[in-house]
Amino acid sequence: MTSPARPAGTPADPQAPNPHASDSQAAALHAPDPQAPDPHAPDSQAPDPRRWMALIVASVATLMVVLDVSIVNIALPRAQSDLGMSDANRQWMITAYALAFGGLLLLGGRVADFAGRKRTLLIGLLGFAAASMLGGIAPAPGILFAARALQGGFAALLAPAALSIVTVAFTDEKERAKAFGIFGAFQGGGGAVGLLLGGVLTDYAGWRWCMYINIPIALAAALAARHFVRESRAAGDRHYDIPGAVLVTGGLVALVYGFARAADGDGWTAPATLLLLAAAVLLLAAFAVVESRTAHPLLPLRVILERNRAGVFLGNLLLGAGMFGMNLFMTYFLQVNLGYSPLAAGCAFLPFSVGIIATTTLAAPLVTRLGPKPLMVGGTALATAGMFWLTRLDTGSGYLGEILPTQILVSVGVGLFFLAGPNVALSAVDPRDAGVAGAALSTSQQIGAALGPALLNTLYISAVSGYLAARTTDTGAASHALRMAAFLHGYRVAFIVAGALLAAAFLVLVALVKTSRAPAADARPAA
Repeated sequence: MTSPARPAGTPADPQAPNPHASDSQAAALHAPDPQAPDPHAPDSQAPDPRRWMALIVASVATLMVVLDVSIVNIALPRAQSDLGMSDANRQWMITAYALAFGGLLLLGGRVADFAGRKRTLLIGLLGFAAASMLGGIAPAPGILFAARALQGGFAALLAPAALSIVTVAFTDEKERAKAFGIFGAFQGGGGAVGLLLGGVLTDYAGWRWCMYINIPIALAAALAARHFVRESRAAGDRHYDIPGAVLVTGGLVALVYGFARAADGDGWTAPATLLLLAAAVLLLAAFAVVESRTAHPLLPLRVILERNRAGVFLGNLLLGAGMFGMNLFMTYFLQVNLGYSPLAAGCAFLPFSVGIIATTTLAAPLVTRLGPKPLMVGGTALATAGMFWLTRLDTGSGYLGEILPTQILVSVGVGLFFLAGPNVALSAVDPRDAGVAGAALSTSQQIGAALGPALLNTLYISAVSGYLAARTTDTGAASHALRMAAFLHGYRVAFIVAGALLAAAFLVLVALVKTSRAPAADARPAA
């Protein structure tokens, strides 16, 4: 599930944010006006007669992006067993996608604006279909991980293009509000649909169909887009910060790979691990230098250095790291320790998705009544309490005693953050930075989604290995019961660290975010 951010160009009501918005809704709008007429389309000022069909096409395209995250979570245990993935490397099935998506999301938005939104959407859809085919036929983990990275890269093109298409197709404020409500409903349901569909496909057709299912969706959307979507592009200088995109993505890959090497037996002090971590620091530092000096930065530093926005971005990253890390190990606890089928595990996860959707929908009036900071701080405190609840896991733990209470507390907590965070991150922003501020909010969560599972999985492997080493001899094999107990110990360690990440998000919000009231009505990010 992703954090909602009101896209620039939607009706100016920061006191009533769209509760279902997603990563794709934050990425498309940058400094150029997305409603600027296309010089190659003389009738572009007139309302698009096919705009409602274009809305459905864009919604289905981005539904696939959201669905692909949850559907893979459910399939991961079966995929790991089938392909012989190591425990240290399994997290790449999640992090490869999140890294490519988060690292290229800002660049993808600029490409969509300048190269043509319809063209970019088509390239993204066809590329996503091809990458899904590669993942479905993958004979080895490395090929599957590469396919997931390609999916993330093409998602970074199609998601912002889809949102831009909706934005330029609807010029009437009432129509646009209705359109974004429909668009958001597709996104809000994507996580829940992915959980159920992932369970059904993995149980009855095999985990590879969790990859193949994207192909007919993407091809159908592409065919419809050719007929129903009008081409549009932004005016202005067409500059792309390629060095910035390469540096930030390379730095994040080096960081995650360093975590993986530490878990794969090298340890934290091994030369290879230290070299990768040092490379990550240097690449990310170089990214900051490039962004401060280039005339057309991918991420202007002024956007992330403003105190309130910095607090929300960092809090969003930490929440994403803890939340996605939690989902990884809850999947394994349900399917390995409790013996749930993939379908049963998908159903068991539904309260989490439903809780976020219900909270962001029903609690919207609280933004104006209480202000965004109390909601963010209170929500993060609830999520932290829920995460630490999972440290109670033992051999007698079950779904009702540990998993369900955690899902309720964490989903309500992060739902409150997702509802209130965009009000702070997108208020009082310079009009030229409106789109990039929204995209940065989404990117921060995707980076957390990449780093969290990688870090927690590394700590999990170390904890399990240490537990077994202390209780078995060199010649004795660990019994099934001992291995299950070791897994539980590893989960507890992972959940302690995930709880610490959420607690850190709480402290960041308390310390950095100073606004306690809802933003003024005139603090509208201009398109």
